[in-house]
Amino acid sequence: MRERAQIRMLPDQRRLHMQDGPIDLIVEAFGASDEVHRAYEAAARRFVGVLDELCSELGRLRARAVVGGQQPKGRVARRMAAAVAPYAGQTFITPMAAVAGAVAEEILDTMTSAARLAKAYVNDGGDIGLQLKPGEQFVIGMVERPERPSLFGTATITSDEPIRGIATSGWRGRSFSLGIADAVTVLAGTASQADAAATIIANAVDLPGNSRIARVPACSLAPDSDLGELLVTQEVGELSAEELGWALQAGMVVAEGLVAEGLIYSAALHLQRETRITGAAMGLHSSDRETRSLVHA
Repeated sequence: MRERAQIRMLPDQRRLHMQDGPIDLIVEAFGASDEVHRAYEAAARRFVGVLDELCSELGRLRARAVVGGQQPKGRVARRMAAAVAPYAGQTFITPMAAVAGAVAEEILDTMTSAARLAKAYVNDGGDIGLQLKPGEQFVIGMVERPERPSLFGTATITSDEPIRGIATSGWRGRSFSLGIADAVTVLAGTASQADAAATIIANAVDLPGNSRIARVPACSLAPDSDLGELLVTQEVGELSAEELGWALQAGMVVAEGLVAEGLIYSAALHLQRETRITGAAMGLHSSDRETRSLVHA
């Protein structure tokens, strides 16, 4: 029998930490204290069953998404499948590409259904669901590399914008990537949509055949990976300015296409100190401000 989910308030007594296996959430709600308490109780009740639900149909969630394929049963799983569906006929992708965003989205919806909050966020390892009442905003810190907190900029999300999901993907993160982006941050309508799109764009930032890029089959690192024999990036040497331009432009073509289709609102692509941005909603600011108040993506 596996260990039970761990749920506790962080030392600041404002944020809730919930962890179960690979799922690791930071939750913060803003509003009247009794409403915040009600939201946290609802989040905790919902959270304890999420991992078991996903594990119950893991085989289907790790399989390649196909147009018209059988839909999963669980609520989080259905969110995952819906988020990757727009890409199913174009490239290899599985519902697992949206798992972190879908979990964040599910917990956030549970909280906002249970309590009246001014605003709230659920951060699942950098994939974030947001709720904002009129007049509220969040400042999102965008990291250079997912595994460390160094920021290359911020974006301010206001209540009058349709953005309610942020996600970051890249080869240095906790998940595997087919591309070489250090970090791709996407702003979209929901966390699961942002998660899937960040994966697609990060995969596209690439230099196929470049000798300074080391790749290995995903299954050699994780035998149960949904990517199977596909080659995932393990090391990227220093690239020339020309090579950086080629790789980032390849990603920008994909990102701009997703903006044009209405699948995302904005994307910031970061590779070896170079950044490209697409989408009118992405307002970058200097990162020399206090970072304690930022929601990190």
